[in-house]
Amino acid sequence: MKYTSSTTEVPDAPSVPRHVAIIMDGNGRWATKRFLPRVAGHVKGVDAVRTVVEACARRGVEYLTLFAFSSENWRRPEEEVSLLMRLFVTALDREVSKLHANNIRLKVVGDLSRFDDKLQSMIASAERKTANNTRMTVTVCANYGGRWDIMQAVGQMVAAHPGAANFTEEQLAPHLAMAYAPEPDLFIRTGGEQRISNFLLWQLAYTELFFTDTYWPDFSIESLDEAIASYQHRERRFGRTGAQLAEKKS
Repeated sequence: MKYTSSTTEVPDAPSVPRHVAIIMDGNGRWATKRFLPRVAGHVKGVDAVRTVVEACARRGVEYLTLFAFSSENWRRPEEEVSLLMRLFVTALDREVSKLHANNIRLKVVGDLSRFDDKLQSMIASAERKTANNTRMTVTVCANYGGRWDIMQAVGQMVAAHPGAANFTEEQLAPHLAMAYAPEPDLFIRTGGEQRISNFLLWQLAYTELFFTDTYWPDFSIESLDEAIASYQHRERRFGRTGAQLAEKKS
Protein backbone atom coordinates (compact mmCIF):
# COMPACT_ATOMS: atom_id res chain seq x y z
CA MET A 1 0.00 0.00 0.00
CA LYS A 2 1.24 3.49 -0.85
CA TYR A 3 1.02 6.24 1.77
CA THR A 4 1.29 9.94 1.00
CA SER A 5 3.05 12.66 2.97
CA SER A 6 1.02 14.85 5.32
CA THR A 7 2.72 17.85 3.73
CA THR A 8 1.22 17.05 0.33
CA GLU A 9 -2.18 15.60 1.29
CA VAL A 10 -4.33 16.07 4.40
CA PRO A 11 -4.70 12.66 6.07
CA ASP A 12 -7.52 11.45 8.28
CA ALA A 13 -7.24 12.15 12.02
CA PRO A 14 -8.71 9.04 13.67
CA SER A 15 -9.67 9.09 17.35
CA VAL A 16 -7.38 6.10 17.96
CA PRO A 17 -3.97 6.78 16.43
CA ARG A 18 -3.28 4.44 13.53
CA HIS A 19 0.45 4.73 14.08
CA VAL A 20 2.21 5.23 17.43
CA ALA A 21 5.99 5.81 17.52
CA ILE A 22 7.92 5.58 20.79
CA ILE A 23 11.41 6.45 22.01
CA MET A 24 11.83 4.05 24.91
CA ASP A 25 14.08 6.15 27.13
CA GLY A 26 15.15 5.79 30.75
CA ASN A 27 16.09 2.12 31.09
CA GLY A 28 19.56 2.86 32.44
CA ARG A 29 18.37 5.57 34.80
CA TRP A 30 15.60 3.30 36.08
CA ALA A 31 18.25 0.74 37.01
CA THR A 32 20.70 3.25 38.48
CA LYS A 33 17.97 4.67 40.70
CA ARG A 34 17.56 1.17 42.15
CA PHE A 35 21.32 0.57 42.51
CA LEU A 36 21.18 -2.05 39.76
CA PRO A 37 23.44 -2.45 36.70
CA ARG A 38 22.14 -0.57 33.66
CA VAL A 39 21.44 -3.82 31.81
CA ALA A 40 18.78 -4.65 34.42
CA GLY A 41 16.83 -1.67 33.15
CA HIS A 42 17.08 -2.89 29.57
CA VAL A 43 15.86 -6.34 30.61
CA LYS A 44 12.93 -4.79 32.46
CA GLY A 45 12.26 -2.62 29.44
CA VAL A 46 11.52 -5.73 27.35
CA ASP A 47 8.59 -6.44 29.68
CA ALA A 48 7.27 -2.94 29.00
CA VAL A 49 7.56 -3.58 25.25
CA ARG A 50 5.44 -6.70 25.62
CA THR A 51 2.83 -4.78 27.64
CA VAL A 52 2.61 -1.92 25.15
CA VAL A 53 2.45 -4.21 22.10
CA GLU A 54 -0.47 -6.10 23.62
CA ALA A 55 -2.25 -2.91 24.70
CA CYS A 56 -1.85 -1.24 21.31
CA ALA A 57 -3.19 -4.30 19.53
CA ARG A 58 -6.26 -4.36 21.80
CA ARG A 59 -6.91 -0.66 21.21
CA GLY A 60 -6.84 -0.96 17.43
CA VAL A 61 -3.48 0.69 16.74
CA GLU A 62 -2.36 -0.55 13.34
CA TYR A 63 1.35 0.39 13.47
CA LEU A 64 3.65 0.57 16.48
CA THR A 65 7.21 1.75 15.94
CA LEU A 66 9.83 1.40 18.68
CA PHE A 67 13.25 3.09 18.71
CA ALA A 68 15.38 0.30 20.16
CA PHE A 69 18.93 1.25 19.16
CA SER A 70 20.03 4.42 17.41
CA SER A 71 23.04 4.87 15.16
CA GLU A 72 24.44 7.07 17.95
CA ASN A 73 24.09 4.35 20.61
CA TRP A 74 27.32 2.72 19.39
CA ARG A 75 29.03 5.48 21.41
CA ARG A 76 27.91 3.85 24.65
CA PRO A 77 30.31 1.70 26.69
CA GLU A 78 31.31 -1.43 24.76
CA GLU A 79 30.02 -3.74 27.50
CA GLU A 80 26.57 -2.14 27.43
CA VAL A 81 26.37 -2.34 23.63
CA SER A 82 27.35 -6.02 23.75
CA LEU A 83 24.67 -6.72 26.35
CA LEU A 84 22.08 -4.88 24.26
CA MET A 85 22.93 -7.02 21.23
CA ARG A 86 22.55 -10.20 23.27
CA LEU A 87 19.25 -8.93 24.66
CA PHE A 88 18.05 -8.26 21.12
CA VAL A 89 18.83 -11.85 20.15
CA THR A 90 17.09 -13.20 23.26
CA ALA A 91 14.01 -11.05 22.69
CA LEU A 92 13.72 -12.18 19.06
CA ASP A 93 14.08 -15.80 20.14
CA ARG A 94 11.35 -15.50 22.78
CA GLU A 95 8.85 -13.08 21.29
CA VAL A 96 8.53 -13.77 17.57
CA SER A 97 6.34 -16.86 18.00
CA LYS A 98 4.04 -14.89 20.31
CA LEU A 99 3.75 -12.08 17.79
CA HIS A 100 3.00 -14.57 15.04
CA ALA A 101 0.36 -16.35 17.14
CA ASN A 102 -1.38 -12.99 17.62
CA ASN A 103 -1.34 -12.11 13.91
CA ILE A 104 1.24 -9.33 14.39
CA ARG A 105 3.86 -8.53 11.75
CA LEU A 106 7.41 -7.66 12.78
CA LYS A 107 9.67 -5.34 10.80
CA VAL A 108 13.20 -4.24 11.71
CA VAL A 109 14.52 -1.13 9.97
CA GLY A 110 17.91 0.56 10.03
CA ASP A 111 21.40 -0.12 8.77
CA LEU A 112 21.50 -3.78 9.75
CA SER A 113 24.87 -4.42 8.09
CA ARG A 114 26.72 -3.60 11.30
CA PHE A 115 25.04 -6.44 13.21
CA ASP A 116 26.64 -9.87 13.26
CA ASP A 117 25.51 -12.60 10.88
CA LYS A 118 23.51 -14.47 13.52
CA LEU A 119 21.42 -11.43 14.43
CA GLN A 120 20.87 -10.49 10.78
CA SER A 121 19.71 -14.04 10.07
CA MET A 122 17.31 -14.01 13.04
CA ILE A 123 15.85 -10.69 11.91
CA ALA A 124 15.31 -11.96 8.36
CA SER A 125 13.70 -15.16 9.66
CA ALA A 126 11.37 -13.25 11.99
CA GLU A 127 10.27 -10.93 9.20
CA ARG A 128 9.59 -13.86 6.87
CA LYS A 129 7.62 -15.74 9.50
CA THR A 130 5.31 -12.81 10.29
CA ALA A 131 5.16 -11.22 6.83
CA ASN A 132 1.51 -12.05 6.14
CA ASN A 133 0.12 -11.07 9.54
CA THR A 134 -2.45 -8.28 9.44
CA ARG A 135 -3.60 -7.30 12.94
CA MET A 136 -0.78 -4.84 13.62
CA THR A 137 2.74 -4.09 12.39
CA VAL A 138 5.43 -3.67 15.03
CA THR A 139 8.56 -1.98 13.70
CA VAL A 140 11.79 -2.05 15.66
CA CYS A 141 14.25 0.67 14.63
CA ALA A 142 17.75 -0.72 15.19
CA ASN A 143 20.97 1.05 14.22
CA TYR A 144 18.56 3.60 12.81
CA GLY A 145 18.89 7.36 12.41
CA GLY A 146 16.53 9.79 10.73
CA ARG A 147 19.34 11.43 8.78
CA TRP A 148 20.61 8.03 7.65
CA ASP A 149 17.08 7.21 6.48
CA ILE A 150 16.76 10.38 4.42
CA MET A 151 20.22 10.01 2.89
CA GLN A 152 19.76 6.37 1.91
CA ALA A 153 16.36 7.25 0.42
CA VAL A 154 17.91 10.10 -1.59
CA GLY A 155 20.58 7.73 -2.89
CA GLN A 156 17.99 5.21 -4.03
CA MET A 157 15.81 7.92 -5.57
CA VAL A 158 18.69 9.36 -7.60
CA ALA A 159 19.67 5.88 -8.78
CA ALA A 160 16.06 5.22 -9.83
CA HIS A 161 15.89 8.45 -11.88
CA PRO A 162 19.23 8.75 -13.68
CA GLY A 163 19.84 12.15 -15.20
CA ALA A 164 17.01 13.87 -13.31
CA ALA A 165 17.79 17.25 -11.74
CA ASN A 166 14.59 17.96 -9.82
CA PHE A 167 12.72 15.65 -7.48
CA THR A 168 9.44 15.61 -5.53
CA GLU A 169 8.34 14.23 -2.16
CA GLU A 170 6.36 11.59 -4.01
CA GLN A 171 9.54 10.34 -5.68
CA LEU A 172 11.44 10.17 -2.40
CA ALA A 173 8.72 8.60 -0.22
CA PRO A 174 8.88 5.02 -1.62
CA HIS A 175 12.57 4.80 -0.68
CA LEU A 176 12.21 5.73 3.00
CA ALA A 177 12.77 2.85 5.41
CA MET A 178 9.14 2.89 6.54
CA ALA A 179 7.43 3.49 3.21
CA TYR A 180 5.04 0.65 4.10
CA ALA A 181 3.47 2.64 6.97
CA PRO A 182 1.53 5.88 7.29
CA GLU A 183 3.25 8.72 9.12
CA PRO A 184 2.91 8.46 12.93
CA ASP A 185 -0.14 10.10 14.47
CA LEU A 186 1.32 10.03 17.98
CA PHE A 187 4.94 10.17 19.14
CA ILE A 188 5.77 9.26 22.75
CA ARG A 189 9.08 9.75 24.50
CA THR A 190 9.59 8.43 28.01
CA GLY A 191 12.30 9.33 30.49
CA GLY A 192 11.81 13.09 30.77
CA GLU A 193 13.79 14.27 27.74
CA GLN A 194 11.93 16.50 25.26
CA ARG A 195 13.57 15.98 21.88
CA ILE A 196 13.20 13.55 18.99
CA SER A 197 16.89 12.54 18.85
CA ASN A 198 17.27 11.79 15.13
CA PHE A 199 14.18 9.54 15.08
CA LEU A 200 11.90 9.49 12.00
CA LEU A 201 12.88 13.05 11.05
CA TRP A 202 10.94 13.00 7.78
CA GLN A 203 7.92 11.12 9.09
CA LEU A 204 7.26 13.20 12.24
CA ALA A 205 6.51 16.43 10.35
CA TYR A 206 2.89 16.62 11.57
CA THR A 207 2.90 14.07 14.39
CA GLU A 208 1.45 14.95 17.80
CA LEU A 209 4.23 14.83 20.43
CA PHE A 210 3.82 13.51 23.98
CA PHE A 211 6.60 13.58 26.57
CA THR A 212 6.50 11.91 29.97
CA ASP A 213 8.91 11.75 32.91
CA THR A 214 8.07 8.06 33.37
CA TYR A 215 11.04 5.79 32.71
CA TRP A 216 10.37 3.18 30.04
CA PRO A 217 10.37 0.14 32.39
CA ASP A 218 7.54 1.82 34.35
CA PHE A 219 5.52 2.73 31.24
CA SER A 220 2.21 0.94 31.76
CA ILE A 221 -1.16 0.47 30.07
CA GLU A 222 -2.35 3.49 32.05
CA SER A 223 0.61 5.50 30.72
CA LEU A 224 -0.30 4.55 27.16
CA ASP A 225 -3.93 5.52 27.70
CA GLU A 226 -2.81 8.90 29.10
CA ALA A 227 -0.80 9.54 25.93
CA ILE A 228 -3.70 8.51 23.68
CA ALA A 229 -6.10 10.71 25.67
CA SER A 230 -3.74 13.65 25.18
CA TYR A 231 -3.67 12.95 21.44
CA GLN A 232 -7.48 12.82 21.32
CA HIS A 233 -7.69 16.35 22.73
CA ARG A 234 -5.41 17.82 20.05
CA GLU A 235 -6.78 19.74 17.07
CA ARG A 236 -4.98 18.29 14.07
CA ARG A 237 -5.12 21.07 11.49
CA PHE A 238 -2.37 20.11 9.00
CA GLY A 239 -1.96 23.76 7.99
CA ARG A 240 -5.66 24.61 8.04
CA THR A 241 -7.41 26.98 10.44
CA GLY A 242 -9.64 25.96 13.32
CA ALA A 243 -12.56 27.58 11.50
CA GLN A 244 -12.00 25.34 8.49
CA LEU A 245 -12.07 22.26 10.70
CA ALA A 246 -15.27 23.40 12.39
CA GLU A 247 -16.88 23.99 8.99
CA LYS A 248 -15.86 20.53 7.80
CA LYS A 249 -17.43 18.91 10.90
CA SER A 250 -20.69 20.85 10.60
